[in-house]
Order: sequence, then C-alpha cells, then structure tokens
Amino acid sequence: MPPMSRRRTLLASVLLGLAALPAWAYPDKPVTLVVPFPPGGSTDSIARTLAPKLQERLGGNFVVDNKPGATGTIGAGQVKRAPADGYTLLVASLGPYVIAPHLLKNVPYDATRDFDLLTVAVQAPNVLVVPAASPLKSVDELLARLRREPGKVSFASSGNGSSDHLTVELFWQKTGTSGVHVPYKGGAPAISDLLGGQVDASFQNINAVVQHIAAGKLRALAVTGDKRSALLPQVPTLSESGVKGADVYSWQAVAAPRGLPADVKAKLHAALVAALNDPVVRQDLTKQGFEIVANTPEQFTAFQAAEYARWKQVIDAGKITAD
Repeated sequence: MPPMSRRRTLLASVLLGLAALPAWAYPDKPVTLVVPFPPGGSTDSIARTLAPKLQERLGGNFVVDNKPGATGTIGAGQVKRAPADGYTLLVASLGPYVIAPHLLKNVPYDATRDFDLLTVAVQAPNVLVVPAASPLKSVDELLARLRREPGKVSFASSGNGSSDHLTVELFWQKTGTSGVHVPYKGGAPAISDLLGGQVDASFQNINAVVQHIAAGKLRALAVTGDKRSALLPQVPTLSESGVKGADVYSWQAVAAPRGLPADVKAKLHAALVAALNDPVVRQDLTKQGFEIVANTPEQFTAFQAAEYARWKQVIDAGKITAD
C-alpha cells in the first residue's frame, strides 16, 4: 500500500475511534434525574432507589433533582429543553406523561413527541378505602348508597387531576353514579381526613394506605388492578366486584429529551432494567406495593399512547379541569 494510502487509512481509523469515544465514555459527568414533584413521594422514592444502582452499573454520578410545580409540568418542561445527551432524565408518574396535557393550558412540552421514552419502571394499583367506622363493607354496598344518595357521598383525592381523582371519576362513569369530589393539596391531608372520618371514601395509591389497612384504621373494599394485589390478597378487584372497565394503575417511568443517541439510549435502558431487577431493589419495591414493569421503549410508547387516549376520554366526559 502506498504511504499516502496508509496514512489515510490510519487517519480514518483514528477518526472512527474518536467518534466512538462519547458512547464508551458515557457518563463522564453527573447525570441528573429530574423528579417534577417534591421530595418524599412515590416518584421521588423510585428515583432515589434507581440512582445508586445506575451509578453502580454505569459509573459516574447520578443525582436526583426535585423540580415541583404545575402538576409536574415544570420539571418535565425543563427536561424537554435540556440537551439530548443522556445527562438529564425525567423520572415522573403518569401525570406529566398522560394527564396534565389534557388538564392544563400552555403545557411547556408535547408529551407524545418531546421525549425519548426509556421504560415504565413500576406500577401499582389504587385501592378503594373507607374509614374503619364506615358501615360500608363492600363495593355493592357503596354503589347502593351512591344510587340512593346521588351526589352526596364524598371522595377525597390528593388534588384535581390526580390519579386518585381520575380513578373515582372513571368509577362514577362506569357505574352511572355520582358523588362529591373533595380535592386536597396532596395525599397526606386527604388520608388524614379519611382516617378521621371527615370524608366517606377514596381511591388511594396502595403503598400510601396499606399500613393503615393493616392497622385496622381503613377498610379496603377493592383494588383497581386487573388482578389482586399480593399485599392485599383478600381484597377483590373492582372487576370481581362487578365494575368492569375501571382497571387503573398508577405508574412511574423514565424518559429523556427527544434525540438521545442510540448507543446511550441502549446503555441507559439496559442499566434501568438491571437496576429494577436487582433482587434487593425488587424485594424492597414489592414490599411497598409496586410491581416491576421494566418494559422496552417500544412497549412504553404503545402504553403511553393508550393511557393518553384513555385519560383524555375520562377528562372530557367528566368535564374535569385542574382548577
């Protein structure tokens, strides 16, 4: 081979090697997991569980940054505007992905176009609960009261447009009943008034109320999953109780700004799946009531599309607003 050709071949090899460096080097600076809610909630807990495991698998430094506000859309908007380089990730519940876009005006992102969806990490059913002193012992008894006293039975939620709010709206729509929605500023005050008997019922995240059920302070009437919960095996599903089409899961998922390099996306997805399937992580999350999902980006995309359409229909039918 002539000297000039050898030099060109060598230069081409060097350039190809340099082009591959960013993927191999990732991450070579801190990776931020943006949680668009305050510290202490379920989504924050999932992010803080994942961060050290991602760090173990990929190296570098993974940090959680809470950016609450506007039902999660402020933090999600910040992620949308971040560089698509794998150093800013969104860890959020279903709200910013499939609910808030139908409730709020001027959401600072397009939930179906502005993110590279990585995986739905976990899901958990809601549970229909009443105070321990309530005379209601079953879904049938609750439905009978709703029909006997339309628009009078009160249901607490953590806020307008929350998963627990939309679950009760779906419940009313599927059963042809109505009650009174009582929104609170968060799940804690809603549960507090439920425990005190100030409200009649609520659909709460299972991990938020399972300890109160175990202590005999709340009575579980049904879970909203498509199967019974391992945490409450004696409690029937809504479907088993005669309410069809109201299967609901709360879920937390991970995404990145649209345009993530394919190799970085693959590394992140593999690390997330490995973290979620770590035996210690799996056991800890299962004890809290979460079910590991760890699906593929393609499965997440199809799932988001179905959830997006479903909650839009519920919100439109119920004429629900975030106000």
